[in-house]
Amino acid sequence: MKSSKFLFVLVALFMFVLLVGCTENDSTSGEGNNDVNNNDSNTGNENIKQNDEVEEEKRYTIEAMFNLHTPETPSEYLLELIQDATNTNLNIQWVPDSSYEERLNAAFATNTLPQVLPMGFNMFNQYKEAIREGQFWEIGPYLEEYENLSKLNPDILNNTKVDGKIYSLYQGRPLSRQGLIYRKDWADNLGLEAPTTTDEFFEMARAFTEDDPNGSGENDTFGLTDRNDLIYGAFKTISSWFGTPNNWGEKDGQLLPEFMFDEYIKTMDFIKELHSNGYMNQDFAVTSKTDQSALFKNGTAGMYVGSMGDVMGTYNDAKDIIPDIEYDVHNHIEGPHGEFGVWAIPGYGSVILFPKAAVETEEDLRNILSFYDKLMTPEVANLLIWGVEGEHYEVVDGGALPIEENRHKIDSEVHPYLSLEIGEPETNGRHELVANYEPKVKADRLIRENNDYLIHDPTIVLDSETFVKDGDRLQQIIDDATYQYMQGQIDLNGFNDAVERWKNEGGNDIIAEFNESRDVINGRTPK
Repeated sequence: MKSSKFLFVLVALFMFVLLVGCTENDSTSGEGNNDVNNNDSNTGNENIKQNDEVEEEKRYTIEAMFNLHTPETPSEYLLELIQDATNTNLNIQWVPDSSYEERLNAAFATNTLPQVLPMGFNMFNQYKEAIREGQFWEIGPYLEEYENLSKLNPDILNNTKVDGKIYSLYQGRPLSRQGLIYRKDWADNLGLEAPTTTDEFFEMARAFTEDDPNGSGENDTFGLTDRNDLIYGAFKTISSWFGTPNNWGEKDGQLLPEFMFDEYIKTMDFIKELHSNGYMNQDFAVTSKTDQSALFKNGTAGMYVGSMGDVMGTYNDAKDIIPDIEYDVHNHIEGPHGEFGVWAIPGYGSVILFPKAAVETEEDLRNILSFYDKLMTPEVANLLIWGVEGEHYEVVDGGALPIEENRHKIDSEVHPYLSLEIGEPETNGRHELVANYEPKVKADRLIRENNDYLIHDPTIVLDSETFVKDGDRLQQIIDDATYQYMQGQIDLNGFNDAVERWKNEGGNDIIAEFNESRDVINGRTPK
């Protein structure tokens, strides 16, 4: 009997709690009345919230390390948009570009590599042995499975191959941007046209120094501004005009370094004469790019050899100093042999590799490749490069025009994420810059025209263990001797002594190894 009474009390108590709970729910959802629609809406919102949480759980998280080319780490405004667009969570370590290689090597040594690992060309060469040892995923067989990754340029992919296999995605770059930017107003004042030969280039440098191109009546100008960089400064491009090979060339059936060719010597003689006559900045061997550019922007120098695309940024800075300044660009300058050529990069600025120690399974690799496939859609590629339409840029004539008054937002919110791009406009479909400055429009056209005159480096896919280990040290011997020769500090015998030192300290091994590697690739038996 007591048991029955106890059961009855429990049932009654349960019914009472249930009734009170239902009443409170009705009161709350109806805000004082029994509004069924409001109650359904609340339930719907809860479902949406739960769905969002489920969707968040489905996101794949990628650990990455990227070069930071700006003074400060970016805000996460664009990052959140990229994550939403790709349904991915990105944990990014931003590493200042100046210390990136050191950080990468430390991570490799301590086995703390991230899943996504960018490398520049030189670093890529240094890690080829680790690639051969199977420490990175081979991704070539997977690319055709992805709609957008399959569009990557096969010629550029070939330039990234290691032993005929593809291990990396690439960040595309024009094969050659090199040419001349010059003061058109000075040239007009002196009745000069754009130089078409190295002799005419020399004459422009002389006239810009001696013939008072700015009409000041003072000896306050000179021709060429250059810097302490034999590659991206003036030297390598002028060397191309003289017909020098790109890093390495073939002579008598053997690959040899560029500085063993007569054209390299002729280039040094040409710049030595510019220097000795005062037609270029005398301290060019120790001049930074910032100081080189300043000489060009402030009205001191009239000629700049380098990336023709720099003309727009140069003009934007220079017009604040000299409001009526005029620039123009030119590329086709023939050397003494009567031909025009220009050195080419491999078609990429950096590559992305995927360490097996961090990307543990094939499923992980596919998730990461899916993320990059989404990055190559035009919508996400535009987001990466240009930001948010209407906020950072406008679409004009099918291209992107940055909103000038929001330049500070572009610098802080957008530019750092350029490191994430894969491919190039031709493969990812993103907008190209709409230039409202005619010399920039011309520069873009000439950069495309350079593709018909490219001088390629034949060792791009070749291997040399000595080059990887000692190449930088040995190259410094040649760089020092090149500067010393052009400044008149040593003669040709002194330069040749430096070449012999290069050969004896490991250069002969590099020559042998590159030639052997070429023989292997071509199916020939090495000698």
